[in-house]
Amino acid sequence: MKSVPHDATGKVRLDKWLWAARFYKTRSLSSEAIDKGHVRLNGLPVKPSRDVKPGDTLELRISQELRTVVVRALSGVRGPATVAVLLYEETAESIQQRAAAAELRRLAPEPAHSQPMGRPTKRDRRHIEDLRETPPRGEWNERWSASLDDTD
Repeated sequence: MKSVPHDATGKVRLDKWLWAARFYKTRSLSSEAIDKGHVRLNGLPVKPSRDVKPGDTLELRISQELRTVVVRALSGVRGPATVAVLLYEETAESIQQRAAAAELRRLAPEPAHSQPMGRPTKRDRRHIEDLRETPPRGEWNERWSASLDDTD
């Protein structure tokens, strides 16, 4: 088992830890998510500069998923994914909720199937126009005349 890189000072900013644990691709994205209120530390909204410590509980909302993780180790450097997984432990309830949500997404109907058909073809459009009882193409009827001499 690989060793977890440990921060020597015992303090790591929340945004830096989320980046090192690979929840976000960049540190600015993790900081932005914290500012938007998508991350809660021990049930409370926090700022990106807040220090985390082992045993803290984090609630993360990433896209549509809600994850609850417990901080197990500290690291301020982004390492391989195999090492990043050792920094936290996801709760069993969170894993079950994510699995249930994934199953619902899998069983949900394809959104494109709700549309009966796409755009009408040129032939379909002409047929629709004929059904509306419009005057035949290229012909004028009494209502639409080009002559101005009909003054009765």
